[in-house]
Amino acid sequence: MGNSTAVSPFAPEKLARLAPIDGVRFATAEAGIRYKGRTDLMVAVMDEGTVAAGVLTQSKTCSAPVVLCRENLAKSGKARILVVNSGNANAFTGMKGREAVEATVSAAAAAAGCKPAEVYVSSTGVIGEPMDAGKFTHLLAGLAKKAKANAFEAAARAIMTTDTYPKVATAKVDLGDGVKITINGICKGAGMIAPDMATMLCYIFTDAALAQKPLQALVSEHVETTFNCMTIDGDTSTSDTCLVFATGAAKARGQEPITRKSDKRLAAFGEALKKVMRDLAIQIAKDGEGLSKFVTFEITGAESFKAARTIARACGNSPILKTAIAGEDPNWGRVVMAVGKSGEAADRDKLTIWFGPYCVARDGERAAEYDEKTVAQYMKGREIVIRADVGVGKASATVWTCDLTHDYVSINADYRS
Repeated sequence: MGNSTAVSPFAPEKLARLAPIDGVRFATAEAGIRYKGRTDLMVAVMDEGTVAAGVLTQSKTCSAPVVLCRENLAKSGKARILVVNSGNANAFTGMKGREAVEATVSAAAAAAGCKPAEVYVSSTGVIGEPMDAGKFTHLLAGLAKKAKANAFEAAARAIMTTDTYPKVATAKVDLGDGVKITINGICKGAGMIAPDMATMLCYIFTDAALAQKPLQALVSEHVETTFNCMTIDGDTSTSDTCLVFATGAAKARGQEPITRKSDKRLAAFGEALKKVMRDLAIQIAKDGEGLSKFVTFEITGAESFKAARTIARACGNSPILKTAIAGEDPNWGRVVMAVGKSGEAADRDKLTIWFGPYCVARDGERAAEYDEKTVAQYMKGREIVIRADVGVGKASATVWTCDLTHDYVSINADYRS
């Protein structure tokens, strides 16, 4: 199924160790949905009282699981079990897709002893192929029983598709109660990555005690400057999902629950949550299908953050610019093109561009000190930073992406074989 044989050059030598979080346990299985010889089903079981918040794809062709998650977030905002499969996206599958979700919800609710509104489901993989939920619904009861707390890495591996390594992140924060709060996240994504309000598949868990509304506000806010500032190929998935679950277990250790958006402790929790989200977003960009370079686009001098981000995305989604980077060609004219096509305000005669520390264009023309050989040498590095000041304001934004190589074409040409 189009899996790359080469591991990303940015894969960590050792994954971060994620400490168990009270109130959540994991189990995985080889359900044979599409892959052979690897896990492709993950279940997270959560204690009663866990609240859920999230953001989901705005794709007009969203998957059946996305519809279910959106409904349950609005209906209850509570969670007891999460079921994720890889290998089949269960998207554009009509009534059969909805029936597969219903069967999964029914089996999961029975396994966790909860209401259907407390079940969340995600699927990732090939679009348009019917989902046979019968391959795994019979496994859910057993998985729920044997789920264990120290299995974050196994959970991250089970949800991978073309990823070359599992993605995990963690942070700890003291909210002022003298109680250490833990936030752990796992995610998958390597292609069809251009989130528009969420991410590929991302699941974050915390033992913090806080109500659903303030948690939802934080998730919506921080997605904007993390997952929505990352792109691989400009394609927004039918299945993009970012869910955050708070078990509330820290209350038993003395943390006073956060119930209002005005609670000053939210700022510290929000910064820790953003750290985890940012870490995961960058890991996805560093595992882009077929990549050889990690690329950061920094836009300054824009009218607003959203304008700056749009310009940065125009650069990060430009095939002609990304292939030049893959070829180690300092073709800064393609940055000029991308800025101009973005649709956002930019002053041509003030536009200034840097490749790393080297100014290549200043005030609307090539910089007098530009030296092709020096900048070409910079382009041989594995991590490239390109900055452009568009000269119309004071706002800025950063977008993370990667180059576009022959391997990307090969991986996606062979995706279903």
